[in-house]
Amino acid sequence: MALTSWKIFNFFDVSEVKPPDDGESSSIFDSNDLHCVCSGSDNVFVGSNDGHVRILSQAFKIVRTFKAHDTGPITQIKQVEGTALLVTISEDLSTEPELKVWALDKTEKKTGAPKCLSSLGIHNGRKQFPISAFATLENLSQLAVGFANGAVTVIRGDLIHDRGAKQRTVFESEEPITGVEFREGPNTTLYLATTGRILTLTITGKGQGQPAKVLEDTGCGVGCMTFDDANGDIVVVRDDAIHYYGVNGRGPSFAYEGLKQLVSIFGDYVALVTPPKASTPTKMSTLRRFVGSRRDDLYNTSTFALLDTDLKYIAHTETLISQVKALFIEWGDLFLLTLDGKLFRYHEKTLQQKLEILYQRDLYVLAINFAQKAGIDTAQRNVILRKYGDYLHKKGDYDTAMQQYLKAIDNTEPSQVIRKFLDSQRINNLIEYLEELHDHDKATVDHTTLLLNCYAKLKDTEKLETFIKSGTNFDLETAINMCRQGGYYDQAVFLAKKNSEHELVIDILIEDSKKYQDALDYIWRLAPELAYPNLMKYARILLEHCEADATQVFIDYYTGQYRSRKDVPILTVQEPQGGGAYNVANLTSFIPLPYRQASVNPSPGTAGNQQLAGVDAADAEAAQAPPEYDVPKPRTAFSSFVDHPENFITFLEACLEQEDIEKSDMTDLYTALFEMYLETANTKKGEEKERWEAKAKRLIDGKDIPIDSSNVLLLSHLSNFRDGTTLVREQQGLRFDIFRSYTSANDTSGAIKALRKYGPEEPQLYPAALAYFTSDPKILEEAGDELDLVLKKIDEDGLMAPLQVIQTLSTNAVATMGMVKKYLSDTIERERKEISNNRRLIESYRTETESKRKEMDSLGNKPAVFQTRRCASCGRSLDLPTVHFLCKHSFHQSCLNETDGVEAECPKCAAANNNIRSFRKAQEDSADRHDMFQDALQRSRDKFGTISEFFGRGVMTAPNVE
Repeated sequence: MALTSWKIFNFFDVSEVKPPDDGESSSIFDSNDLHCVCSGSDNVFVGSNDGHVRILSQAFKIVRTFKAHDTGPITQIKQVEGTALLVTISEDLSTEPELKVWALDKTEKKTGAPKCLSSLGIHNGRKQFPISAFATLENLSQLAVGFANGAVTVIRGDLIHDRGAKQRTVFESEEPITGVEFREGPNTTLYLATTGRILTLTITGKGQGQPAKVLEDTGCGVGCMTFDDANGDIVVVRDDAIHYYGVNGRGPSFAYEGLKQLVSIFGDYVALVTPPKASTPTKMSTLRRFVGSRRDDLYNTSTFALLDTDLKYIAHTETLISQVKALFIEWGDLFLLTLDGKLFRYHEKTLQQKLEILYQRDLYVLAINFAQKAGIDTAQRNVILRKYGDYLHKKGDYDTAMQQYLKAIDNTEPSQVIRKFLDSQRINNLIEYLEELHDHDKATVDHTTLLLNCYAKLKDTEKLETFIKSGTNFDLETAINMCRQGGYYDQAVFLAKKNSEHELVIDILIEDSKKYQDALDYIWRLAPELAYPNLMKYARILLEHCEADATQVFIDYYTGQYRSRKDVPILTVQEPQGGGAYNVANLTSFIPLPYRQASVNPSPGTAGNQQLAGVDAADAEAAQAPPEYDVPKPRTAFSSFVDHPENFITFLEACLEQEDIEKSDMTDLYTALFEMYLETANTKKGEEKERWEAKAKRLIDGKDIPIDSSNVLLLSHLSNFRDGTTLVREQQGLRFDIFRSYTSANDTSGAIKALRKYGPEEPQLYPAALAYFTSDPKILEEAGDELDLVLKKIDEDGLMAPLQVIQTLSTNAVATMGMVKKYLSDTIERERKEISNNRRLIESYRTETESKRKEMDSLGNKPAVFQTRRCASCGRSLDLPTVHFLCKHSFHQSCLNETDGVEAECPKCAAANNNIRSFRKAQEDSADRHDMFQDALQRSRDKFGTISEFFGRGVMTAPNVE
């Protein structure tokens, strides 16, 4: 690639170095005495024509000067980096060049100069030619010196400890040596450059002693070859290009037309000095580069450039008024010394500054490569990628821009990128970015939602399925919701099932896919503790669409017989000739049953196999013991069967077939079943209605029924089921309520039946029946002769007074006198007889009372005459002392058995008197027992007679007040 196509930048800050104004230091670079310069160990070393070495500090102040050679000017100087060693070479064409090694940290006591560790003359076969190239290893174990006559001398030995050294001319050529460089490794290789060739020579290790190997038949000028420590290659610049050479041959080349004066390596850059343009060089001018003066070029301009041959750009280029004398590197900067004594410092800009320059010129690709070469961290690299993406997006290159955003995805705010691609025309780029976000686990709920929306908008089912099956981390709930919203129900089911979101699976199958049977089958395959909440949640829908199977699941679960169904592969018999269809059939046999479509017209063999597999599966499930789980209360399922009475009845009947049912559950089941029987009966007619009512009656018929009587009464009333009401009231002895239920319903025949059935045990029904029969002409007509029977019963048992009967009949103008004529005549006749009997009895009581009064008066007022001659006790004749009683009984006093203090009483009348006293006392006691009076009055058929009786006993007598 020609350098003319390389981008040119200004990545270096150039400043002129001004030495301190302290005499000698201020003119150190202006002096014509300066001959060579090197740097190292935080110092700059200057070799002069008078043989002195001057050491400069970082401020370019002379800190030390010493006399190094007496033979001539110092033409070569080298400081060993990281040590205090300095190598100098002095040349005088009259003698051999002199090499010295100095220890700068050691001082000679006499002179105060650094200690010279070793000194030797460099052999060149007694030929007086100047040194044109010089190189040394870092440990000074080997040095190479190239001469203008084409000879190369290698010096080996311990120059540091002055233990002697050997010199050998390892190469000779008719062409002047223009450069020598060492390459260390398993073998020590010496690169050689002449004006006509580039060669390598192995001086130690394998291959030592062999002739030099020619790498290129074109050489270079003095100072136009340097060693690149980064890769172990040499860089050779010629008038046509910049060339790289390794031990095995030529490497890359970069066309760069023009004369070359000097080359050096500064970090990643090739520092290149181009001399002023001149006419075609002649042999004389070439020779002058070695031995002539350069004063004629003092005022000619040169070009200085820093090139990055790896990234192929020019980091800095400038034109210098004066030609370049030397280049050296120290303190992280590159220094350039011109022939006019000016020193320039080239300080590389910071990475960020260089990147900003690239940004300004929209050179993002170079910025990326630059940053990558600089080894910056990922975050900084991604900033460049984002900027590049923004630039491409602005230009309309959306695909390439997206590639940059994808590379920078790790620490880029996704919203910044997503907003740029929300246009529907960029949806594919947006999908690509969102997919990458999920691959990097950086996607949020919103990103998943957007990605699935994009799939749905493109109707790209294949990509959608690939995404959800890829195992990429994403928010499950969001993905499922988006699949449902987009109508991708199968994919939503897959996601939910894969993540064991059973409730979501069922919800999608029911609410979205409307695959009710599949949903029920899925529930049936869950463990009991998982199946129950889902079954209850969707019970009504499942019962609506899958009545039989849903009812069976309820029965199994609530009877403790629930078993999770298993997917059993269908066994198929291999056909003689296998084909694609057969293979597919084998595969489908392992798909879970709820999600496999059965064959519409199965072959006979297949049908038989399927039937066999189904039987085996059923047998296996039946043989399996049901798992243990908490069976819920039956009442929790009742609400699920709303609008499904037949299934509810099936469920209740199945639950009642269990053993050891709790009493509370038994009550709930019987009550619910009784209600359902009645509701079903109300929807039927004729014999069917009677059949269901008979079922309901059997539930409550008999003793110890578990249904609460109030519930039976309420349900029977609501369903107009009189048999139920009657049966319960009958069991509870509520006969009057039974009769009243018939009368309230104007059921005359039912009322007559109840009266005949319960009247003997409940006499009060007859007065109620009388009132009911005479309440309406129609009812009276329906009753017929029953009214006479009721009146007869009332009359015979005295259930009502005649006046009460008349009052009851006169309440409604329904009964006529003709209907009650006989009753009234019989009653009046009986009353008359009773009145007559009562009058006779009263008269006799009066006569007897009057007689008693007279007797008492006579006893109290008239003397009594006792004519009895014998003792009433012993029968003997009376003799004194004799005791006479007013009752006309007389006794011997000795026959009375009198007791002191006790009044004598007639023994004959004592028993009767005692009875009278006891009777009287009982009357007095019962006068305070009002409860006895009320009880007797209540039970009495003749109320007035009872009152009269108790009046005679003194109940009505006012108590004495003391």
